[in-house]
Amino acid sequence: MFVISDNTLRLIKKACKGRKNIKLTVGYLTGDDSVIKIYNANGELDSYKEYYYEIGSITKTFTTSLLSKYVSENKMSLNDSIQKYFEELGAEQYYPTILRLATHASGYSEILPLNKREYFRLLLGLISGSGDMNKNNPLNMDFNKMKMLTERNKLRDEDYSWKYSNFGISLIGYGLGSVSGKGYWDTMNEFLQNELGLRNTYLGTSNNNLRGFDKKNNDCGNWKWNQNNLISPAGAISSTAEDLLKYAKMNIDEDKPYLSQCHKKHGNGKKKYDMGLGWWLLKKNNHVSWHCGGTGCFSSFLGIDKEKKVAAVVLANYRLGINDDQNIGLSLLESL
Repeated sequence: MFVISDNTLRLIKKACKGRKNIKLTVGYLTGDDSVIKIYNANGELDSYKEYYYEIGSITKTFTTSLLSKYVSENKMSLNDSIQKYFEELGAEQYYPTILRLATHASGYSEILPLNKREYFRLLLGLISGSGDMNKNNPLNMDFNKMKMLTERNKLRDEDYSWKYSNFGISLIGYGLGSVSGKGYWDTMNEFLQNELGLRNTYLGTSNNNLRGFDKKNNDCGNWKWNQNNLISPAGAISSTAEDLLKYAKMNIDEDKPYLSQCHKKHGNGKKKYDMGLGWWLLKKNNHVSWHCGGTGCFSSFLGIDKEKKVAAVVLANYRLGINDDQNIGLSLLESL
């Protein structure tokens, strides 16, 4: 029987320290067996209850999963320009390909759709652990803003160096909604519920969601999303540890063959990782894929090792310290 390593437990204890309202859910999958454990500042809790978390940027892997499905059905191509699915764009300039958007090689700035002032306010709010940025969703983009930003940012037809781009993934989401004819929001919820069978995974937040807390233990509530916010494909999904481990198993077992495309190297990342479609691949072992996420007062990690058929998930209703969720998840994945 697997026992969580001392190093992983040390990282869990560090993450929970001083956070009196924390519910840190840690789950792992080995073969067909999954285990969920829940911790607070005093140690391990009974794990019979299922908690719903904002999962932030892990949403991007669901967006690229649906993209892979559409590519396998010849509804989209990775080599297409996003303009093919965003017909309102002016035709006189170059726009990035779907592949460059999915691998963060499109050249779009990391701060989009925010301007510099909005971006630094967001960073300041997250660093200080308080303020409106934790309580109110600062990421908002309607159709007119998306069109304006896409046309205004002039790019060259080349692979740019890796820049993490919420905006780029949002353009993919818009394209998916155009292909389905239903818009991203309805299309993704249908994909989550009917195609993947994840009954407790959905766009936005509901009364089921845990409330988030800042570093001063103030109640932050939840970020609000709606179908008119076109940056939703980059970070709007809520889920549970149980559903995320089911999703991890689908990716490991390739029950949906198109999911395998997400875990193949499609581009360069930084020193320690390459890029799949949406997923980060460990450079020294491309069998290991992961993604982290964060909203105002939530942190998340999901990682899989396809070769060893193991997975790890970490979810918290606080914004943890830098890389804390990733460190717990990768430590757990390595020990598995």
